[in-house]
Amino acid sequence: MSRNDDFCAAARSLLGERGFTTDPELVDPWLTDWRGRYTGRAIGMASPASTAEVAALVKLAREYGVPIVPQGGNSGMSGGATPDASGDALVLSLRRMNRITRLDPDAREAVCEAGVILQTLHEAVAPHGLRFPLTLGGKGSATIGGLIATNAGGTQVLRHGSMRAQVLGLEAVLADGSVFDALVPLKKDNRGFDLKQLLIGSEGTLGIVTAATLRLLPALADRVVMWAGLPDVRTARRLLIHAEKMAGEALEGFEVMPRHSLNAVLAHNPRARAPLAQAHDWNALIELVADSASAATLADRAQALLESAFEAGLVEDAAIAMNEAQAEEFWALRDEIAPAERAIGPAMQHDISVPVAKMADFVAETLPQVEARFPGCTAVAFGHLGDGNVHYHVLAPAGAQRGEWEATQGKEISHFVHDLVTEWGGSISAEHGIGQMKVGELARLADPVHLAILRNVKQALDPQGLLNPGKLVPLAPAPASH
Repeated sequence: MSRNDDFCAAARSLLGERGFTTDPELVDPWLTDWRGRYTGRAIGMASPASTAEVAALVKLAREYGVPIVPQGGNSGMSGGATPDASGDALVLSLRRMNRITRLDPDAREAVCEAGVILQTLHEAVAPHGLRFPLTLGGKGSATIGGLIATNAGGTQVLRHGSMRAQVLGLEAVLADGSVFDALVPLKKDNRGFDLKQLLIGSEGTLGIVTAATLRLLPALADRVVMWAGLPDVRTARRLLIHAEKMAGEALEGFEVMPRHSLNAVLAHNPRARAPLAQAHDWNALIELVADSASAATLADRAQALLESAFEAGLVEDAAIAMNEAQAEEFWALRDEIAPAERAIGPAMQHDISVPVAKMADFVAETLPQVEARFPGCTAVAFGHLGDGNVHYHVLAPAGAQRGEWEATQGKEISHFVHDLVTEWGGSISAEHGIGQMKVGELARLADPVHLAILRNVKQALDPQGLLNPGKLVPLAPAPASH
């Protein structure tokens, strides 16, 4: 038997038939990321049922030198949960660890295992008059562990922050099989480095998240969703500032999208309807929310916001959703942009951020630069303007071949976009992680001190390089030969 065979036999003995498999019918569906961009091979797939089993498995993998690729819902955007083509890595699925082990309505806390689905958490806390303040389009498949590992964002970051802000405590298995247990939520703790924050956003390269204590908030008693037509993206920035002054903490969402993106959704979904009678070059989707203490005045505050925005010349036209069904229809127009674009043809999709105050200028100035540099392409930006984060997509010219175009001109486009982002002091990954998709660009563009710290931390916590190799942390360049 080979060393890999020996490992598989030992892993099967440790986890049982349900916890370890090499059956291609069971393993193969998890070897390709959900967008179909990356496909790898694996020695097998482990599905432990407890933190103790994860720890024992990591120790076993360390003994045999087997790389581990942690995987949650396999819904990431950067290929961070897909093994490489060598076939030497183990896919570690956390999906069986799907229990909410503690729900404390008084403390407004929930302790979840890594495999809990985001939507399941939402549904579990709702009967207690609570909510978890993070949501995104993939909430039906994204897991808590994956969201923590990538420091996921979503549409509520403007008010509540990314996943990093929701984690009160954390449990993770480290590369040597030891368990880092910091699940107890402490408001103050000055015992050195905040190690849980080091693990959040590390994409499984420093440790495997197995559980977390999460903060909960009172459920919403009411919300008002508005759609505004705008002349340009710089006006959208001024409208955001105005909304922040008028609505304060009630402002929970502020998304922008250009005419092209809205038209794509309307063409893609025959049931979709434009909220306004006339088309506008830019659109803003605004959501105000209130708990029970302030719900009575929410509608009046929303009306006052729009009236004052009209008076200030910030809005060309606007509509307020008349009921919850219409509010969901407004949000669906935003959520369906990505599939609508995919129906048009190939595109290079960039998840980027620049300083919030500069985002509108960045969009206004760089979209024409991209289109001038690559004739026939269409550049669009949409998303979380208030977070300084937009989805910056460049659609291929008509007739471009999917697959071939992305590998040729598409790569050149991404380099150009990332160069622009770097010039503006921004980040090439705002909320989707680096994974394997952007690791080369990170190596090309990041500050050398930044890269050195990443590599040193990785070396300190995972000296054998067995945790999610090839993701997030670029390899150091080989020393020059003499």
